[in-house]
Amino acid sequence: MSMRDLIPWGRQESRAPAPYRDEDRNPFVSFRREMDRLFDDVFRDFGAPGLFGRGAGWPHIEVSSNEQEVRVSAELPGMREQDVELTIDDGTLCIRGEKTSETEDRERGYSERSFGRFERRIVLPDGVREEEANARFENGLLTVTLPRSPEAQNRRRIPINADTRH
Repeated sequence: MSMRDLIPWGRQESRAPAPYRDEDRNPFVSFRREMDRLFDDVFRDFGAPGLFGRGAGWPHIEVSSNEQEVRVSAELPGMREQDVELTIDDGTLCIRGEKTSETEDRERGYSERSFGRFERRIVLPDGVREEEANARFENGLLTVTLPRSPEAQNRRRIPINADTRH
């Protein structure tokens, strides 16, 4: 038996189909997918974009809007307000900071230090009064409230008519 017969993707098409052609059953593909997910989860906590361009940014951001205000919330567990910097420049809200973590177990002779910088930019909608922005940091949740100008509050909603030609 040659080495080529042991490798499913190295066989010729004229022979019987390889037992692991299906990606869901291939142990190597499954193992690689799990390792990628593991590394994405580890690096996501410190602001890295994830492997191969996948993964959401950190911190997790939620933007909500109504007629009176725009509200941006960022989850920053384990951080203090002095570790976070907020700026508004040219219609963009920037949240940046640095997360540090230190663990030490003297009994076992174990210590671990990790750190990572993060920066998230949120483009603000038109009609926001940037100079009246208000920020609150409580229990690891940063909430930025930006009131809307009266002109932005008086927008007229345009109804959408269904096309009945079908």
